[in-house]
Amino acid sequence: MKNTFKTKDYFSNTKPFQKIFTNKKFVWEVISEITKYLKNCDIKVGENTKIHPTAVILGPAIIGDNCEIAPHAYLRENCLIGNNVKIGHAVEIKNSVILDGTKIAHLNYVGDSLIGSNVNISGGAIIANLRLDGKHITIRTNEQKINTNLRKFGAIVGDDSFIGLSAVLNPGTILGKNSKVYPLLSIKGVYEKDSIIKT
Repeated sequence: MKNTFKTKDYFSNTKPFQKIFTNKKFVWEVISEITKYLKNCDIKVGENTKIHPTAVILGPAIIGDNCEIAPHAYLRENCLIGNNVKIGHAVEIKNSVILDGTKIAHLNYVGDSLIGSNVNISGGAIIANLRLDGKHITIRTNEQKINTNLRKFGAIVGDDSFIGLSAVLNPGTILGKNSKVYPLLSIKGVYEKDSIIKT
């Protein structure tokens, strides 16, 4: 059975950014829409959000309510951050959507990615977004091969997933809901929900 790669397969609640997720054939199409979604925006910060003075937010960006942005965090252009999100020390995020309740620990890079709700990205984990040869990212399963037409595409990480310490998600990695990635792994490909990735 072919994977449909629909938003609902990975994210149960896309508020407050639901508009950007609608009418997409494949969920990764959201990534190329972030710039347009933030076109007339500078930097918007929600209520009770704490941003350390040493954090850098270039914008455009939307940061939700009750978030914590730690020392030396670096939010580059085009970041959509939901509510109750914690972004730790020296985390760099670029052109990505981070949904409610997610924690990105420290010393992480998240580029051109969609991260679900209540995800934990442990210290040192990296979501890479560019192939060594610079070509478009292709999604492959046993049944299909899809050119995303994206040169930069990190990962889709479904709700309630856990990424272990210093793991690397290579460009175009797709994790279904409630997936677990063990520490120190370098992974790529498509994983169904409830996957436990040990090797």
